Amino acid sequence: MRDNHASIGGLQLAIAKGWKPNMYLTNLSMAHFQEPGMYVAPSIFPICPVQQSTGQYYIFNKAELAKDQVGRKPAMGKVAPAVFSHSEATYSTKVDQIIVGIDNIAALNYQRSKAPATIDPRRAKARLVAEQMKLHLDLIFANAFLKRSLWTNEKTGVASNPSTNQFLYFSDANCDIIGLFDDYKRQILLAGRRLPNKLTLGYEAFVAMKNHPQFLERVTGSGSTPNPALVNEQVIATVLGIEEVKVIYSTYNAAELGQSANMQFIGNSKDALLSYAPAAPSIEEPSAGYIFTWDMLGNGQWMATDSFEGEAGTHSEFVEGLMATDMRKTCDDLAIYLKGCVA
Repeated sequence: MRDNHASIGGLQLAIAKGWKPNMYLTNLSMAHFQEPGMYVAPSIFPICPVQQSTGQYYIFNKAELAKDQVGRKPAMGKVAPAVFSHSEATYSTKVDQIIVGIDNIAALNYQRSKAPATIDPRRAKARLVAEQMKLHLDLIFANAFLKRSLWTNEKTGVASNPSTNQFLYFSDANCDIIGLFDDYKRQILLAGRRLPNKLTLGYEAFVAMKNHPQFLERVTGSGSTPNPALVNEQVIATVLGIEEVKVIYSTYNAAELGQSANMQFIGNSKDALLSYAPAAPSIEEPSAGYIFTWDMLGNGQWMATDSFEGEAGTHSEFVEGLMATDMRKTCDDLAIYLKGCVA
């Protein structure tokens, strides 16, 4: 048996010479995973599961549906049949994939040192795959819905004297934001027969709005020192009469791997999107947009993860993520894009 005092003495001597024990903290790691609530895509437009990778959906004629075609029945006769027609549009999902590897031999070090659970290779890389898929979904969403010159009805922020399809910057105290959105809600109601229920705000647009006098004056005097009154998404939604306000907090690294990180918001932080979408896909409800998702593995999951062994002798394992989506504008009449809400 080794002398315990000799072992301790040898360890102290080694530390004095500069040796540092290679031990991991079991209660701390620096993992820059994004908070789940910051992802945007699933909360704006409904996810519509589909059975085939490519297919069609119906578009009923709005003009005919909104036209009063009820006629007075003539004596001993009948009215002409009403006209209700439809057209078709196509979706086509594309499969995206990510694979990350695990060195099973190197993983033993983490397992035996009782490293934080987050750094355990299997758990960490399964979490990494899920995080990557959510980020990828948000980036596709931003490219499909949160871009300028994409929506037919687009408004532009200006510093002064707004004309048709323009508005004053939200950062201008003279901007009548409430009146502005009342008008935009009216436009969508007339064009699309639905009141918009979602407002998606870029971060800078949100900051300008929550600091605007029209919102601040509605919470002034309602707070206290321990519980100050603050303008948040719920306050803005209530004042504007919109069901949900979603701020684009989701971020990504726009730089190439190996370069210094260039962190950006997934959508333009100065812009906003006012839209209508049902809570769930419906054949009797219109929506400004849909996220079509295909369950390519047939296991009921459109965002699927799997694992498989590497080649013999490599002592490796791989975690795979699969996702098949197609994001479509399905009704321009149900959305207004606000470009440049701040300078």
